Amino acid sequence: MPSNLNQRRKKRKIFRFGRPQTYKQMQESEKENEQQINVELSEEMAEGVYSNLAMIAHSSSEFILDFIRLMPGVPRAKVKARVILTPEHAKRLIAALKDNIDKYEDQYGPIQNSQDADHQFNFPISFGGPGGEA
Repeated sequence: MPSNLNQRRKKRKIFRFGRPQTYKQMQESEKENEQQINVELSEEMAEGVYSNLAMIAHSSSEFILDFIRLMPGVPRAKVKARVILTPEHAKRLIAALKDNIDKYEDQYGPIQNSQDADHQFNFPISFGGPGGEA
């Protein structure tokens, strides 16, 4: 074959349709799609909600996280935010939270657990639902 013909073939692009992808190619394609998600954050949502107590409950199909602001000396507290997660997403959230706590402690030092924090708010508090931990 003449070298001139080989050069033309190398430059030519060949498009094939309907060619099955390998599992690795599908995973790479999914990763590319995941990276293209645009998350919108309104000004109101960006302010966030302060919480110093979380109540967690679960069923066979979901985890419920209630974020509460508890004030010392005030007998009532309101749930400020409720997040409902699938068990799979709850597990991913725990892993991401652990990773971030590890990074925080590497940068700022260990987070100290205050033994007296639970007593200043007279725990436990019952909300009439299934028991949970925070």
